[in-house]
Amino acid sequence: MLRKLRHKFIATAMCSIAAVLLLIMSAINIANYVNVCNRADSRITMIADNGGHLDPTSANTPPKSTSGSVDSTDKNAVPDAGKKPSDGPDNPQKKDGMSPEAMFDTRFFTVTLLEDGTIDQIDTGKIAAISSDSASAYASTLYERHKTTGFIDCYRYKLVTTDATRMYIFVNCERELGTFRTFLLTSACISVAGMFVVYLLVLFFSGKIMKPVAESYEKQKRFITDASHEIKTPLTIIDANTEVLEMTGGENQWTKSIRKQIARLTSLTEKLVFLSRMDEESTRLEMENFAISDAVLDTADPFMAVAASRGKELSIDVTPDLTYKGNEGSIRQLVSLLLDNAIKYSTENGQIRLTFHTRGKNLILSVWNTVENIEPGRHDELFERFYRADKSRNQKSGGFGIGLSVVSAIVHAHKGKICAHSEDGHSLLLTIVL
Repeated sequence: MLRKLRHKFIATAMCSIAAVLLLIMSAINIANYVNVCNRADSRITMIADNGGHLDPTSANTPPKSTSGSVDSTDKNAVPDAGKKPSDGPDNPQKKDGMSPEAMFDTRFFTVTLLEDGTIDQIDTGKIAAISSDSASAYASTLYERHKTTGFIDCYRYKLVTTDATRMYIFVNCERELGTFRTFLLTSACISVAGMFVVYLLVLFFSGKIMKPVAESYEKQKRFITDASHEIKTPLTIIDANTEVLEMTGGENQWTKSIRKQIARLTSLTEKLVFLSRMDEESTRLEMENFAISDAVLDTADPFMAVAASRGKELSIDVTPDLTYKGNEGSIRQLVSLLLDNAIKYSTENGQIRLTFHTRGKNLILSVWNTVENIEPGRHDELFERFYRADKSRNQKSGGFGIGLSVVSAIVHAHKGKICAHSEDGHSLLLTIVL
């Protein structure tokens, strides 16, 4: 159990860290991709504003003086050697937040179409990787698909419309997309490596954290086992003395009460020892094929008389000739505990039903009984050890609240599932899937 708890802790920690890391890396890479798109769109806007061209004269380069001297009208003027012509406030590239070098390193081409989609003009003068045929094919494809903006291969495109023409502007983003993909791959690799390192750290420190819990749990199991064995000895002596008293003085209500309490304590100690052993990871039940239908019927039949003696009705419906690979003794104990629990906690003159049938590849064992008052819905708390719906711990039913815990341990040892559910608040259905 402690190993499963440690595995759940590691899995929870790793899933939480992975979710946060994925969120962070997704946000960074999405922001990076949006930046690539925005920069490409800014260049497309500039090209569209210039009628499909990037005009180098827009750099506002001042005329050069042939004499190389300063204007005589301002004798004290000194040239600003650190100011470049492109740094002027009227530079349109500066207004768009773009570098003055954008017009020189931007590779683009344009395709102009008529209203009916016919290619009118192709300009590939600013790119060497695209031929006129390729440019025409790109534009025709986008026009047929009614696309106005996006990516096609490594080109960011946008459709600019006028009264008479449609112009597709394509900007080469191969370098930017390459950088984006490299960063994405690098960040993914670093994240995986980081997750592996975190896993090793969590694995190491979880062992340190679980060590005191494991020691305490082992002491608890050892105490239960030792106490159970120690209790058996005085119980045996008390039982023997009671038998002697009955032989000498005859049986009476006091000896009967003593024997009844001995039987209850013996049953409790056996169940505690069983649960303690089932919690040990080294404990494995011997599994073999057996006639499970016969085992269920043989175990359930004696409870018909028990239920009748208490004024209750028990019905049994078992599909015959079913076989199962498991521990027959544990399955018989499971059925016995379920029926004993149903008879004890069902209402006065109540009804109890046991059914056993197949559902697909699974075997379904269910026990239904009427109860006085219970909240509708699932009731997994019934499988907790020493749980009692009666908070006063009244033992008029004769139980300890541990029987269903043993049932749950047997089911899990057979890799099955168990659940408790109330449909109407006046009945309880226990379902076991094997």
